[in-house]
Amino acid sequence: MKDIMGLMKQAQAMQTKMQDMQAQLETIEVEGAAGGGMVKVVATAKGVVKNVTIDPSLMKEDEKEILEDLIVTALDDTRKKAERLVEEKMKSMTAGLQLPPGMKLPF
Repeated sequence: MKDIMGLMKQAQAMQTKMQDMQAQLETIEVEGAAGGGMVKVVATAKGVVKNVTIDPSLMKEDEKEILEDLIVTALDDTRKKAERLVEEKMKSMTAGLQLPPGMKLPF
């Protein structure tokens, strides 16, 4: 029975840590870029886009498609960086826990 109580305490502590991490992710910002930095996107680690910066030299009608592609690429770069950041935070938070292989948090 003691093992179950210890496991319950660990689960409660993990839940508190997860809530704290989720709150932190709302304030942590990541920046993605494309076109050698000609398009930059800043977003929270939770994926809320805060800012988009576009180099004025891209503001030509005949380069509309290039600009659109660069924006998509910068957004994707931002998303990937945010995912890596979350993964790193999760690894540090779950260090020492004995989770089954392949189990990911949050569930």
